[in-house]
Amino acid sequence: MAKAIMVQGTASNVGKSVLAAGLCRIFKQDGYRVVPFKSQNMALNSYITPDGLEMGRAQAMQAEAAGVECDVRMNPILLKPTSDKGSQVIVNGEVVANMGAREYYAEKHRFVKDIMAAFNSLSEENDIIVIEGAGSPAEINLNQEDFVNMGMARLAKAPVLLVGDIDRGGVFASLYGTIELVEPENKCLVKGTIINKFRGDKTILDPGLDMLEDLTHVPCLGVVPYSDLKLDDEDGLSERFYGRVAGGQADIAVIRLPRISNFTDFNPLEYIDGVNLRYVRDPHALGDPDLIILPGTKNTMADLKWLRESGLEAAVKKHAARGKPVLGICGGYQMLGRHIADPLGVENGGEMAGIGLLDIDTVFEGEKTRRRASGVLAPVDGVFAALSGARYEGYEIHMGQSGREANIINKGNVYGSYIHGIFDTEDTAKAVVKAILEAKGIDAGAVTALDIRSFKEQQYDLLAQTLRESLDMEKIYAILNEGVSL
Repeated sequence: MAKAIMVQGTASNVGKSVLAAGLCRIFKQDGYRVVPFKSQNMALNSYITPDGLEMGRAQAMQAEAAGVECDVRMNPILLKPTSDKGSQVIVNGEVVANMGAREYYAEKHRFVKDIMAAFNSLSEENDIIVIEGAGSPAEINLNQEDFVNMGMARLAKAPVLLVGDIDRGGVFASLYGTIELVEPENKCLVKGTIINKFRGDKTILDPGLDMLEDLTHVPCLGVVPYSDLKLDDEDGLSERFYGRVAGGQADIAVIRLPRISNFTDFNPLEYIDGVNLRYVRDPHALGDPDLIILPGTKNTMADLKWLRESGLEAAVKKHAARGKPVLGICGGYQMLGRHIADPLGVENGGEMAGIGLLDIDTVFEGEKTRRRASGVLAPVDGVFAALSGARYEGYEIHMGQSGREANIINKGNVYGSYIHGIFDTEDTAKAVVKAILEAKGIDAGAVTALDIRSFKEQQYDLLAQTLRESLDMEKIYAILNEGVSL
């Protein structure tokens, strides 16, 4: 049976997913069979396994770091928000229901058997399981019947490493406050703290670290420096969403829809020299980009309504009317069509007109399409004609059907596809950037795209190196081997 160790955080976006991935990589490098695990994930970035099941993108990233194939057992419960108060509930990779928050919390106890079946089967096949928590264990209103933070640690008999983010400020208060708010019977599970995203001279922190250890009686296992590693993000808190302005040789604007999903689709474009890829929420910030991308979304109709009311729909149509390219992926592809209907109430119910730039009509059905996809792209013309016949490897995940079998279509300078990960191959990413530059009269001969798989491997190795240099791995191994007694 595998030994387990758990990474929890003082809040969302403190770096739990990345640190868990780094530990997976270290254990792999040290010769162990290691897998990630997160009992319940709430995210709009999801991934399709080779057998066509849906799981959280963060656990797919961690599986890559561990050098193993993605397996839905690594994330048995996935919640994909469809509104401010409800989510699509996915269990063992398949949709079971759409539930409001209160309904889910009243019913969640019945999913414990699925969680433990997944965890126990992984435990039988591996040496180490690195478990990631969600949010914070100090969310005391959610502690009843918890199976994602301290509740999961107890179920797995896993020691806990608690992570705080110093970049957002107040890290000592957040670590101390979190430990103080943990139930008395669970404080013994916290075996170490980690300070993440530090910039500067670590020795300045030493007096605070000593005081924190005196107050909590929990050792600090290290201070991890802020780094600019290129790893797939989990959710809308991504730093990629902020701080970029128009400019660059190739200026690409992604519309940041309220329920944007799978925005990791566009990371390979961002990694090409000369590309400025930015996320935009209002017409004033849009400017005059070389390409507008409408990304995936968990609620196509609601986000199209937002696009219309924000003034961005008019800006997209004006951009297209000037002969400049527009690309829609998945939900963004559906928006670009003529008409959207939801007769079964899969999203909001009813019907609405699309943007009208592609000759498709979408009908939402009860069955979700989930499949891996690879091959060559269908013939297209216009500015991105070079995409015709380009190799691709990705996946489809959508509720609607749009009546077109081609993996990509276009009407003039407007393009659409259901393929997530369409730019993960060098052929497609390079073709788009070269076409943008050539249309501007810029020499595109030097454009090179990354081999994404090799690039990710390098990033995971760099992450592992950073953690080895900043964490007390000898102590972490001791914590792992000692486990906890309950």
